[in-house]
Amino acid sequence: MHKIDEVSEQKLRGGFYTPQAIASFVLDWALYGYTDRNLDILEPSCGDGVFLKEIGEKVSSYNRIKAIEINQTEAKKSEELNLPNLEVSKMDFHSYCNNTNDNFDLVVGNPPYIRYQFFDKEQQIHAARIFENAGLKYSKLTNSWVSFVVGSSMLLKDTGKIGFVLPAEILQVSYAKPLREFLSHFYNKINIISFSQLVFEKIQQEVVLLLCEKNLTLEHKIEHLEVDNAEALKSLNVKKLVSPKKSIDFESNKWTFYFLEQIEIDFLESLQKEDVLPKFGQLATAEVGITTGSNSFFTVPLSTVQEYKLEQFAKPLVGRSVQVSSAVFTQSDWETNRDSEARTHLLVFPAASEICNHSGAMDYIAWGEEQGINTGYKCRIRDEWQIVPSLRISDALFLRRNYIFPKLVDNLAKAYTTDTMHRVTINGNTNKKAFIASYYNSLSLAFTEICGRSHGGGVLELMPNEVEEIRIPYSPNNDNLLKTLDVQFRKQKDISEILEISNQKILVNEFGFSKADVNIADGIWKKLVNRRMKRSKKNILT
Repeated sequence: MHKIDEVSEQKLRGGFYTPQAIASFVLDWALYGYTDRNLDILEPSCGDGVFLKEIGEKVSSYNRIKAIEINQTEAKKSEELNLPNLEVSKMDFHSYCNNTNDNFDLVVGNPPYIRYQFFDKEQQIHAARIFENAGLKYSKLTNSWVSFVVGSSMLLKDTGKIGFVLPAEILQVSYAKPLREFLSHFYNKINIISFSQLVFEKIQQEVVLLLCEKNLTLEHKIEHLEVDNAEALKSLNVKKLVSPKKSIDFESNKWTFYFLEQIEIDFLESLQKEDVLPKFGQLATAEVGITTGSNSFFTVPLSTVQEYKLEQFAKPLVGRSVQVSSAVFTQSDWETNRDSEARTHLLVFPAASEICNHSGAMDYIAWGEEQGINTGYKCRIRDEWQIVPSLRISDALFLRRNYIFPKLVDNLAKAYTTDTMHRVTINGNTNKKAFIASYYNSLSLAFTEICGRSHGGGVLELMPNEVEEIRIPYSPNNDNLLKTLDVQFRKQKDISEILEISNQKILVNEFGFSKADVNIADGIWKKLVNRRMKRSKKNILT
């Protein structure tokens, strides 16, 4: 967590300027179908006025424009546009939303991306009230763009549209789940447009366009389109967005589903509704690894252990994904990492009173204090900063951040792990080897893409609660398969080759899936991986 004085002014107000091509497209979509231009329009965070400029160029007549902007300098830029019937209010949108009787036909904009921790007290109160008015539960994990979307929706007339530039997190993150549920019920048509390239300069923020229409019908449809970049929007006809085809699944946890074709969505939905496959969390539990407070201090190579004679405090550690080459992590693997001078030791210090006579430990701790390790947040809140809490060895490991696919690993070496990996505890009635082997199939890997979230550089990340949502075709009969998979991984076989073996054994032989079903599952996984990996320099699956 950053201190307030360590964060840039731009980040505090969440200001990243919208490319003109995006603003132009959003307005084209918003205005399509309106023959009567007697419109009331809201821009809830007008910034430098790029959306207002587009309104001025595209709309010959309208009733009024209301623009909100908390930053005085930016608000002045919008005022200087001198658009007819434009009113710019220099205030926070949350406060405006809770104290107005205005209603609008169109709401367009790029709301700020500000974490709850950077709201002032009044903003927090007003944001919570917006959620309350919409019948939603407010969370301190919520970002400002979420409350902007909810609040703007509540300001629409009985029929109307909102068009926003939003972080792609809306499709996946847990704190936006209430928003996804709200939008699914509130709107009749939803279009999502994503970009295969990053559209904001200098930041790794993946964005989407959220285009929603409320029309008083009983339908609830959704569609996803992807284009290369902002300029590619110029060749996208807004008529394509008039009639989204996919039915909204009100029980779906994430909107990653809608990157898929309807036949693929139906396939996954049928598995979930019929509860054909158990969830990861029914067979095992996942929790974050050890939070040391400073991995650079508490995780060390063998040379550091030897230099300070810390052998009695050094515990075996696996701390990085590159240290895990297979689905099984053995003592021999750990020793290989150790001999390569990787950080393979976790320093587990007792109370200071118990090590006061150990000169090496005292010297190392003193060095840490000279480096200011003890002043870091996680360390300074402890009774004794050098004592790392939550020390526990897990049955298995789940790699938190990954490129092609996340590994689930048998922890035969009984190594500790930091929060770069999740600790997995197998339930008492679950066969550990069979469980780990059962994970390696195209269907479970497809669910990792659906349950996790992607980052700008193409990285897939899953938190423990997301890991536990993965569907696993578990069978105790897969016990012996783990040895086969281990051999294949150690031969550095391509994951597609490995899946040919495991799909046959797990999906076809044990669960009776047809070859066509397996092809659908494999196609879903590859499609989602390829979409994510376009933002990286890694190889794309074929």
